[in-house]
Amino acid sequence: MNMVYKVKDVIRVIEEFAPVSLQEGWDNSGLCIGSPEDAVSSVLFGLDCTPELVDEAVACGADMIVTHHPLIFSGLKKISPDNKVGEAVIKAIRAGISIYAAHTSADKVIAGVSGAMAAKLGLVNVSILDEDGEGTGLGVVGDLSEPLSADEAVSLVKERFALKALRTSKPLDGRITRVAMCGGSGSSLIGAARKSGAQLYISGDISYHHFFTEDGFMIMDIGHYESEIEIVDILFSLLRKNFPTFAVRITQNIYSNPIFYF
Repeated sequence: MNMVYKVKDVIRVIEEFAPVSLQEGWDNSGLCIGSPEDAVSSVLFGLDCTPELVDEAVACGADMIVTHHPLIFSGLKKISPDNKVGEAVIKAIRAGISIYAAHTSADKVIAGVSGAMAAKLGLVNVSILDEDGEGTGLGVVGDLSEPLSADEAVSLVKERFALKALRTSKPLDGRITRVAMCGGSGSSLIGAARKSGAQLYISGDISYHHFFTEDGFMIMDIGHYESEIEIVDILFSLLRKNFPTFAVRITQNIYSNPIFYF
């Protein structure tokens, strides 16, 4: 006899890894559409909950979607198909698909978004960059296994993150031994990165004026999407391990980045 799982069972596993209570005050992590009591037999994973992702869930028979970015960030004055959020909401409700997001909740655990970045770069002695006092917080900082020049660091990051391009501040003259990282939009942690003793800070969505750095410190912007995409695999693996009897899938159209490079 097959076990019947509910949305709340999936939520329990995700929140054992990334408790929703950790999310930032402005965020909307958690169950966005659906009831915790709804039955679930198949989950589709993506970074962004787009109308196309909902269409894919319908096509593959998934009754739950789990993403990193929430579908709804703030209150909606109307729900209509004339915008992407409204279109996705309508399609999901009509199809009976539950939608859950693990956003800053997954950013603030060391094995989450920024920790995945550190692992990809091969950092050691990794710790939280901006701790909130509970062993959690935003960003991470760690040491390179061997010192790198600025050019070597650029090449390594482009290779490990499969980047066509990236943006940096003025390249460092000395060697880089310590690196701070934060997935997503990380301008607010530049000060914490400098205080941590890192010579290099890697994040996304860095604004123009932040690139005027002081000597001995370098900023690298690899892109919002590029810095966070690894969380999809992490969440997928988490559920596949805990629910071996039902289907978990990563979207076939994983590249939901709205930014194009030419």
